[in-house]
Amino acid sequence: MRVLGIETSCDETGVAVYDTSRGLLAHALYSQIRLHAEYGGVVPELASRDHVQKLLPMVQKVVAEAGGPESLDGVVYTAGPGLVGALLVGACLGRSLAFAWGVPALGVHHMEGHLLAPMLEDPRPEFPFVALLVSGGHSLLVDVEGVGRYRTLGESIDDAAGEAFDKVAKLLGLGFPGGPIAQRTAETGDAAAIAFPASRMTDGGRDFSFSGIKTSVSLYVKRHGPLSERQTADVAASFQAAVVRMLVRKTIRVCEQTGVKRIVLTGGVAANRPLGEALAAESSAEGIRLHVPPPRLCTDNAAMIAAAGTERLKAGERATLDLNAIPDLVLAQ
Repeated sequence: MRVLGIETSCDETGVAVYDTSRGLLAHALYSQIRLHAEYGGVVPELASRDHVQKLLPMVQKVVAEAGGPESLDGVVYTAGPGLVGALLVGACLGRSLAFAWGVPALGVHHMEGHLLAPMLEDPRPEFPFVALLVSGGHSLLVDVEGVGRYRTLGESIDDAAGEAFDKVAKLLGLGFPGGPIAQRTAETGDAAAIAFPASRMTDGGRDFSFSGIKTSVSLYVKRHGPLSERQTADVAASFQAAVVRMLVRKTIRVCEQTGVKRIVLTGGVAANRPLGEALAAESSAEGIRLHVPPPRLCTDNAAMIAAAGTERLKAGERATLDLNAIPDLVLAQ
């Protein structure tokens, strides 16, 4: 089966064609970072308009590289969660192309795409595994028993990890997007310089909370500002260390509680090097196998949507006649 995947949930326009026997045949990704940088965050209306301009030419190029529309067996697109306008761009084009080409269409949950992204790599992780999914909008611990069999074990009760990085980067005057810039800044800092709190570490719970760390950084900056370059690096490094400590300990704890000996680290924040190194060290010490997709499959992309959608099309799922995008779509749906 050969399927076209479309991803337009936020500020990346992604298109990919996935083949069950040959793997990823063609893909393209366009980032809107420069468009939103001057505003310090994603502007939904600008994101939607940019998807309208970029998506169709990208589809034409990727489909041509993969052998043309006549070779396709289906079209899948991100149905949610995300920005409603951006989601509708992908949904409308995906459904229209499927109708014109006479192939089935299906909406895919964005988080399911992230959870199944490792299936595009060799070797694939075996089911079951615990997924630590950390991105700009989500922080989840998920028990993945198989395709379509997911149980959320923990999540952020306030900001997502990526949002916390963005907000701290803004407090430090580092720019947008905050995650990569904060990591680069932290490389020259002392991670032990400031004892920022890792919230809810001793209560045995599985949920995350990043608001306390963010508030502590804000108070520190107000108390000691304006910060020198060295102080800024120390704040970034200490903040990053506190976030990493919380994410790693919660993930290992869940593995201990469930008895699962495999972890998948995915989502945009999975590209954070200290997080990957710390989780790898703790996993190894506990006899747990860690899988981390390459960065191109961790950030928002259409390859993961195509792969996840293909599994559901193979199972006989099809979109209904109504067309909708669900910005707050939950994983259980």
